[in-house]
Amino acid sequence: MAEWNEDTDSDIEDLEILNDFNSYFNRPYLVRPRENNFVKWDDTEFIRRFRVSKNTAFTILEEIANDISHPTNRNHALSACNQLLLTLRYYATGCMQITVGDFSGVHQTTAGKAIKKVTEAIASRRCRYIMLQDSEEDKRKHQNGFYNMARFPLVYGALDCTHIRIQSPGGQNAEYFRNRKGYFSLNTQAVCNSDLKFSNIVARWPGASHDSTIFQNSRLCAIFESGQMGQLVLLGDAGYPNKKYLLTPLQNPVTEAEKLYNESHIRTRNCIERAFGIWKRRFPVLSLGIKTKVELVQDIIVATAILHNLCIKHSDVMPNLDVNLENIIDVTGSDNNQDTTLSSNYSNNSYRRQMLIDNYFSSLQ
Repeated sequence: MAEWNEDTDSDIEDLEILNDFNSYFNRPYLVRPRENNFVKWDDTEFIRRFRVSKNTAFTILEEIANDISHPTNRNHALSACNQLLLTLRYYATGCMQITVGDFSGVHQTTAGKAIKKVTEAIASRRCRYIMLQDSEEDKRKHQNGFYNMARFPLVYGALDCTHIRIQSPGGQNAEYFRNRKGYFSLNTQAVCNSDLKFSNIVARWPGASHDSTIFQNSRLCAIFESGQMGQLVLLGDAGYPNKKYLLTPLQNPVTEAEKLYNESHIRTRNCIERAFGIWKRRFPVLSLGIKTKVELVQDIIVATAILHNLCIKHSDVMPNLDVNLENIIDVTGSDNNQDTTLSSNYSNNSYRRQMLIDNYFSSLQ
């Protein structure tokens, strides 16, 4: 009977590791079948799976094809079309990259590279699809759109922030990304017009940042401070300081004119909440949690915002949301419990709001 010793166990373990190593690297080269999803699905089923219409997908594909195409077709390179659809599937499900890789017939590593490449290509078109329009015609269009909602004059856009869930970024500064709701996020600022399209987005601040801090350090604030937008105003909630170009609701309205101002303000500003809701419902990855590096998260936020604007432009229908996700997806704006004293601490900036109440809303009674 052979004696047992520790060296025997060690040899067995080494042999098992060697066999696992050989079985992994000696596997036969396999090219998985890759279906043409543009042809396979009709319009309704295509939108259910990718959350955008074929028309929108073709539009963005034409824009980025040269940026993401492989220079050759060696080693069965993934086509630009398949890379785009793989990325859209990731935005639409928020699942693990290995899952979207299986859906598209590629390895997890290839899926991750495709998502990064496509996302960066779409986000690089930001200046074309998300911009402050300063022509007189565009300004009048925005004013009329907001005025028709609740008769609030001179409105250029509605402003708010919303949290985009991420995994912990790690490191010494990880807690800066934990928001007041308890999870890690990027606090993302956006402005929308009356069509619910985003005209400005800032996606670089950690979740612990206050909405007013983000705004006061943004290029958007500098543009309005410099007077480039003339008499036009933004509408924000009580978490922002009241300024001549940023109007917030009154905390304690007393007169009928003040109550009418608040009602009109709330109804008009509500469009940014609806824009966030549509954006997050169309791309659940924004609420379920983006498990990538923060730099790529920022690009995903911008890329999905661009796709959101394109979907509105092409009148894409909103696909139904899986009932299992209804209670998971956060479609609200930023923290509702933020400090609401900011708007009253800037009394010297309140004359514009008071003028509107006294000279305009009092005449509507």
